[in-house]
Amino acid sequence: MATPKFNKNILEFFKTLEKNNNRDWFNEHKPEFKANEAVAKSAYKQIFDNLNAHDQIEKFKMFRIYRDVRFSKNKLPYKTHFGGSFSRKKPELRGGYYLHVQPNNESFIATGFWEPNKEDLLRIRREFEQDDQEIREIINDKTFKKVWGEFVGNELKTAPRDFDKEHPAIDLIRKKQFIFTKKYSDTEVTSANFIDNVDTSFKAIRPFFDYMSDVLTTNLNGESII
Repeated sequence: MATPKFNKNILEFFKTLEKNNNRDWFNEHKPEFKANEAVAKSAYKQIFDNLNAHDQIEKFKMFRIYRDVRFSKNKLPYKTHFGGSFSRKKPELRGGYYLHVQPNNESFIATGFWEPNKEDLLRIRREFEQDDQEIREIINDKTFKKVWGEFVGNELKTAPRDFDKEHPAIDLIRKKQFIFTKKYSDTEVTSANFIDNVDTSFKAIRPFFDYMSDVLTTNLNGESII
């Protein structure tokens, strides 16, 4: 059986939906959407299986096409992309994976920590305050950087409360999110080796995940808290 992959029909459907983002058009073309959704779900499932060959993934979730417009100024009813997340086994393994498939070269993968709770965020900051050598060795490794580049995400303009704004690790301490992303073109997304490329990229994040998992399951003395 051929490896499931994201095909050009998926991207073309979303391009057309962008121009016809209304319920009448969508209902008329719902069979086409369901066919594309089934192909995409098969591809996400393959990524899930690949991840489980070298990580422990509890579940994957492919997000629905319907937008929640209740509190949004954008009242268009449908997303024009597929998105799916992959959750690692908790509480011992931390971090997560995400794949976003959207036409016009807007596809990307992301990994890391989107919204750490206040306890986790403080623990991470205290670790960086105490010793930032190990995390810098990981994120500055040439192989790692070639795949993932630099951190992205929100950060404070100055030091958090009770932290020294002159601390040598303040560039890390003031971060509120710890995310890496990698973009893909439409040609790359529809290529035969896209799913393998995604898996290789996800595999490259493991030193970062191993480090952060160790931090978030221990106290500053290195004693387990789980």
